[in-house]
Amino acid sequence: MKNFLVKTIANAAALAVAIWLLKDITLTGENTGRKALTLALVALLFGVVNFIVKPVVKLLSLPLFILTLGLFTLVVNALMLLLTSWLADKLHLAFHVEGFWTALLGGVIISIVSWAMHVVLPDDRD
Repeated sequence: MKNFLVKTIANAAALAVAIWLLKDITLTGENTGRKALTLALVALLFGVVNFIVKPVVKLLSLPLFILTLGLFTLVVNALMLLLTSWLADKLHLAFHVEGFWTALLGGVIISIVSWAMHVVLPDDRD
């Protein structure tokens, strides 16, 4: 349970940084509390997408990972961010990613910040 909470906090922080840095990734709400709740829900949704969909996509695109020496991971991360945006729209969450290139850059930012958060935050192995 602690590991799940740490991953969700890391996802929320990484998404917040991407929203802050990129104008085409938006999170809207009437007030700060509503934005924080939406960010937490989007972080949960992003975690579910990465847990369920990402391994299947990585398995199906294994030849591309090998051919590009792992650089295809950037494309997969962008697609997971776009899928999260689409699902957030279907769930009436005020989160949107505008376009593939924004998602690609957002995926890079989210990966870096998420990695840094996992280094800083404790997990079950401590």
